Amino acid sequence: MIASYTDFGTTGPYLGQMHAVIATQAPRVPRITLMADAPMFDPVSAGILLSYLCDDLPAQTLILAVVDPGVGGGRRPLMLKGERLQFVGPDNGLFVPVVRRYEDCLIEAIDWRPPRLSDSFHGRDLFAPVAAALATGKAVAGTPIEPRELVGYDSTHDSNRIIYIDAYGNAMTGIEADGLSDERTISVNGTALPFARTFSEAHPGQPFWYRNSNGLVEFAVNRGSASRLLNLRPGMPVQY
Repeated sequence: MIASYTDFGTTGPYLGQMHAVIATQAPRVPRITLMADAPMFDPVSAGILLSYLCDDLPAQTLILAVVDPGVGGGRRPLMLKGERLQFVGPDNGLFVPVVRRYEDCLIEAIDWRPPRLSDSFHGRDLFAPVAAALATGKAVAGTPIEPRELVGYDSTHDSNRIIYIDAYGNAMTGIEADGLSDERTISVNGTALPFARTFSEAHPGQPFWYRNSNGLVEFAVNRGSASRLLNLRPGMPVQY
């Protein structure tokens, strides 16, 4: 299976164009859209979120991950092969959280280039064909690299911040919730929020934090929008 993970959104042609390449070159391979609104222009936040979404994917899934604000520049295209999963996408910090969580990954810079390579859509022209080839068992020319050679590998990435806001206005952080006491309050944008195990434990309109289904701290409002009520946006720091 190929799972696409992008910040393309669903209102333009881009996701469909990329999937069309896969359908042409790997027609028998199932494909899903894992996410089309990954943190926009923010490979590091997108990578943190991606690393927590991998656990639910079936073995042998190939994740076509394209959050690529530097498309057309000098960043390398990558393919990563792990024990359960494979990944294809840009070397811009997106895969650093993945490699840190899944240390079994073998990483290669993609040497192959297509006959047509636009300056602005490597998702369609480069990454999708590579994903289709790998998913059908074909070899793709590449040069092995070490994890420490990845862009951003030696940087300190602060996970104590909001990384994603969903359609409900819930604000997901990069903080692992395991080990945090239910008695702990967590502060964001000047507001200290109590814990609630479920939405129904909070009164309508009450903001709180909870352990989301991916194991991360998330801010929410019962029957409301935490983003609007608390004036939250991606990148805001979180104190706990």
